[in-house]
Amino acid sequence: MPRTFDLILTALAPVVWGSTYVVTTELLPDGYPMTAAMLRALPAGILLLLFTRTLPRGIWLARSFLLGALNFSIFWWLLFVAAYQLPGGVAATVGAIQPLIVLYLSKLLLEQGIRPAAVIAGIGGILGVALLVLTPRAALNWMGILAALGGAVSMAFGTVLTRKWEPPVSALTFTSWQLTAGGLLLLPVALVVEPALPPLNTSAILGFAYLGLIGGALTYFFWFRGIARLGPATVAPLGLLSPVAATLLGLLILSETLSRLQTAGMVLVLASVWLSQYAQRTGCHCL
Repeated sequence: MPRTFDLILTALAPVVWGSTYVVTTELLPDGYPMTAAMLRALPAGILLLLFTRTLPRGIWLARSFLLGALNFSIFWWLLFVAAYQLPGGVAATVGAIQPLIVLYLSKLLLEQGIRPAAVIAGIGGILGVALLVLTPRAALNWMGILAALGGAVSMAFGTVLTRKWEPPVSALTFTSWQLTAGGLLLLPVALVVEPALPPLNTSAILGFAYLGLIGGALTYFFWFRGIARLGPATVAPLGLLSPVAATLLGLLILSETLSRLQTAGMVLVLASVWLSQYAQRTGCHCL
């Protein structure tokens, strides 16, 4: 039962992240992606620091900034580049390779075996996301593809190193360190690259509060807690639930429609997530 609870709690993170697109497009002012990313990370991190009252010291200061860069600053920056260079479906499909990267990084850095069923699940997840979000007119751009791939690699390294460097503090404190560091790294970029935000209405304020408190502090606490308890190879495939949640929210809120291919893709993604969990739980033969 504790493992099931940990899985459900961790899976809530990518499910909530799936709402980012709807919240951003419907509530936030258009054209401020780096500012939105900074405001998602920095205030949430500072609030958690005030709550935990523990600052990183020594080697953990450097590690917090490196992990904050990998999990937030670099990842969100490359996601921003990919979003401008590629249709959303192509970017999401390339990003779906992250669970496979995590498998091989876990073998390299954590000395964990690779289960063939987990590899099959990873490939199935990529195909499922492609069916779910790609459109027939999706265009390819090598800069965008490299950015999306780089974002997946950055988040994969951040996920594995979060487990490898187990800190002498709680998951909540570790989350506060990474969010604050990532937000501080994004702050000068947002100030230089983008103009100042216009006066915010109530909807925009609520949108930023949701992305920071729920989509930032709470969900990343769940995510990093899951990495510590379950391991990167178990947690990473749960990220495939994000495009599923985004698609379902599009149906409910934006009155979008779902084709048969998209339905098949959604089923394949869910089956791949289940297979990945089965492979890690049963401990099948490793490569």
